[in-house]
Amino acid sequence: MKSIYPLIVMSFISLSSLVFAQEDSTKTNEEWKWHWDESENWDWKWSWDDDFDFGFSKSRPAISLNYGFGQINRNGMNKGFVKPNLVELKLGYIKDKSAWGKDDLINHSYRNLYISNESNKLSGKDPVGLEIESDMWRLGFERTKGFGYKLGESSALILYNGYTLNWSRIDFKYPNILTLLPDSEIETLNLYDESFRFGTGGVGGIRIKMIDNLMLDASYERSIVFQRHLFWKWAGSAIIESAAQGLLDKFIDEIFESSPYAGPVVSFVLKNALSYGIYELRQEKMNWPFKSEAPLSFDQFKLGLTFVF
Repeated sequence: MKSIYPLIVMSFISLSSLVFAQEDSTKTNEEWKWHWDESENWDWKWSWDDDFDFGFSKSRPAISLNYGFGQINRNGMNKGFVKPNLVELKLGYIKDKSAWGKDDLINHSYRNLYISNESNKLSGKDPVGLEIESDMWRLGFERTKGFGYKLGESSALILYNGYTLNWSRIDFKYPNILTLLPDSEIETLNLYDESFRFGTGGVGGIRIKMIDNLMLDASYERSIVFQRHLFWKWAGSAIIESAAQGLLDKFIDEIFESSPYAGPVVSFVLKNALSYGIYELRQEKMNWPFKSEAPLSFDQFKLGLTFVF
């Protein structure tokens, strides 16, 4: 069985490289360009693009402030959770450029580090009946990509999809129902309580660029927190997700080629539908399709402002 591990790692690395290459294949810049040198001979010259500059070349610093509403679930638990609110701070880089040779189409990317607090204390809600209180701090990395339309000289509508990798520390409180909780549910909560846990998420949303330095943001994120990080099963599940996204990227590229102005909407709908479906399957198996426990899951609706410098 151990002999398959190197194969899985190599497949994951190769597939990730393929997916990233497809995600950046917006044909806004040719990777190879003809170059006229001083000897008056045509020659090939490599043009460095997103795949080699990690997305920060010609990017602009950005700060995002979000406020939102959340919901916590865990498959198999009979007791519910108090619905929390959240605040979030993001620090990162935004990059916009024309897409598919159209000056009024935008290829948009935003990579950031974020920290958030999600708690029922922020919502001012108290437990109703047999509900469990929670207070979660989360630190992570987010990458979103999408396409949009220019609405004016300094305004635009952007539709995006992305993913997150994060570490969460959750504090559960349930003093009023301690004697009513089954031992199995207490054990489940103790797996997460006051300890750091790895998690992933899928996010989709809309950004409205009001002026050159200000964007309004509305997004939905579905994320899971692993009770244990089983690396090989997680890697296998990630490979399947990456393969599905890669195949979808190829299909979306063909739509852009034939109908460029339909591309942003089709990309937004299909990629977010795929992300939602995958995380729906992971509600019962955190490393779907591999046998694994159910994760702690979060659904979050966010509204925010992004300041671009």
